[in-house]
Amino acid sequence: MAMIRALQLLADRQVAVTQIEAPPPPGPDEVQLRVRVVGLNHIDVWGYRGMAFAKRLYPLTVGAEAACEVLAVGANVSHVGLGDRVVPYAALTCGTCKPCRRGRDNLCENVAGVRGFHIGGFAQDITNHPGRLVVKIPDGVSLQDAACVAVAYSTVEHMLFDNAGLEPGEWVLVHAGGSGIGSIAIRIAKSIGCTVITTVGSAEKAEKARALGADHVINYREDRFEGVVRKLTAKKGVDVVFEHTGADTWAGSLLSMKRGGRLVTCGATSGPSASINLMQLFQQQYRIIGSFGSPRPAIGRSLERIASGVRPVIDTVYALPDFQAGIARLESRDVFGKLLIEL
Repeated sequence: MAMIRALQLLADRQVAVTQIEAPPPPGPDEVQLRVRVVGLNHIDVWGYRGMAFAKRLYPLTVGAEAACEVLAVGANVSHVGLGDRVVPYAALTCGTCKPCRRGRDNLCENVAGVRGFHIGGFAQDITNHPGRLVVKIPDGVSLQDAACVAVAYSTVEHMLFDNAGLEPGEWVLVHAGGSGIGSIAIRIAKSIGCTVITTVGSAEKAEKARALGADHVINYREDRFEGVVRKLTAKKGVDVVFEHTGADTWAGSLLSMKRGGRLVTCGATSGPSASINLMQLFQQQYRIIGSFGSPRPAIGRSLERIASGVRPVIDTVYALPDFQAGIARLESRDVFGKLLIEL
């Protein structure tokens, strides 16, 4: 039996490059993929720490985000062919429930798990995947850029447009502008003509955020961001808050919104528990929207947006043997943009 490399979680906080058996030929509804680039995300850090919120078996191949090439196709697969470059959708959705039929895959009622988190992921040389859950990469989009899409870029696309309904000319507050999704949010919002305020934690990150196009950058270690936002907007507040940091910024995020403003959130890296003033909520007519992952169509939209020139921000690309440095960087938040691993 041929052997391939895999980056596997062996126990909580124990990751290693191992040798595993290569997968068999793809089934009738599957494709076999040569994995080229894997994206690192906070979901990987949560899994690394043992915060999977579901039972899982070790060893577990990590990686929920990847860009791949098609090595073989099953008999029933016709929308991709040999050699095509694709992005796989990591959630093993059923494809038949009402949300799936409506293109809301991330609300699937029968999801079998997320690859790289609950079940084996993409950080291995070769893997099989359901053919209906791969999206073709347009010409002109690099594999490195495409490896930022399935988790990070499409999450931002879904948050800003499907959920928050961001429109050209609006004001938007993007938290953690140096993060993978924060940096993408800045670029996307600026590309449609929005005024972008972002928060960062250092002077170095502030400079980089301005270079991305952020109109106003707030170092949250030096200033209370909500006070600065109120001044910048003449006390009106922003139309949209792009929230993913959680407890530390929650109260200030609410104070940063205008009447009728929209807050969309997909994360809680600083803590999952926060309080809310219900009178403030209904008097100011806020709309608070939870967003998890993205539906599969958002991957295609994201790839097209990248093809049009709105690229993700890539901090560092690691070789597979250097994966530990990437995980350490992500845990320390000493990063601006995306971290990738090339296989």
